[in-house]
Amino acid sequence: MNIILFTRRRNGTSSQYDLSQPRLFAGLLTGTMAVAAAVFLSGFLYAVNKHEVDPNQQVLELEAALAAQERELIATREEARENIEALAVRIGQMQAHVIRVDALGHRLTKMADLEDGEFNFTAPPPRGGPELELARSEVNAQDFLNGLDDLELLIQDRDKQLGVLESLLLTKNLEEEIHPAGRPISSGWISSFYGTRRDPFTGRRARHEGVDFAGRAGTEIVAVGAGVVSWSADRYGYGNMVEINHGNGYRTRYAHNQANLVSVGDKIEKGQTVALMGSTGRATGPNLHFEVLYNGRTVDPVKYINSQTQ
Repeated sequence: MNIILFTRRRNGTSSQYDLSQPRLFAGLLTGTMAVAAAVFLSGFLYAVNKHEVDPNQQVLELEAALAAQERELIATREEARENIEALAVRIGQMQAHVIRVDALGHRLTKMADLEDGEFNFTAPPPRGGPELELARSEVNAQDFLNGLDDLELLIQDRDKQLGVLESLLLTKNLEEEIHPAGRPISSGWISSFYGTRRDPFTGRRARHEGVDFAGRAGTEIVAVGAGVVSWSADRYGYGNMVEINHGNGYRTRYAHNQANLVSVGDKIEKGQTVALMGSTGRATGPNLHFEVLYNGRTVDPVKYINSQTQ
């Protein structure tokens, strides 16, 4: 197929070109492509110049962002370090407290005269169960958490032991408090013992149900054990008498008093002053008639007088 191109010149004449010739067609196509490329490049450069960010400005912005992130990271790391250090100090304080508790528990065990092995404030509490090996990256954190778990377990174990020990000590202390022991007066001497003796009024042999302490009138008389006052009044032969019920079958009597200082129903502590020495009732002079009763029967008070503990 033949392609002919007609053109008009300025002088009015016309020319024709046969586009079917290869050389002429190739030249025309090349020129057209060159023009199109020039137009596209011009548009592209215009768009780039209009919208592209300055590289230097972009670098500065990136550097500022990185610096801000670095500062935030440093602050976060410092805060974490401070928190860890504070936690480590707290753990150290708790461990020191446990050591003091162990020392106290060990000393209390010795003071309570408990059997060896009943309480152990030196060994860690027993524990068991399967354990799985952790990944290497988790060892440090897991070791720290395991340390906290061990400390918590140790504190719980010591708390239980101290609770039981406290209960035993309270029971033991209560028994010691209520059990009659010691002298009912701080000064004076025993003028008559328990058992058979000659009656000071008749001269005949008679049974003496207690122990007499001679002393000065007005000398303070103290309870030899904790309890509750069951009698505080005059009683035939005894004069002014105070009787204290200590529980566990024990009662004590304090007679011939110049004055009773307690009333029936009063709660009495060991060593509390309950009366003043006198000579009321069947007495030849100022003295304290002291009796100990167990399950309703009088017993020799001397062994209780000479005893400081149960």
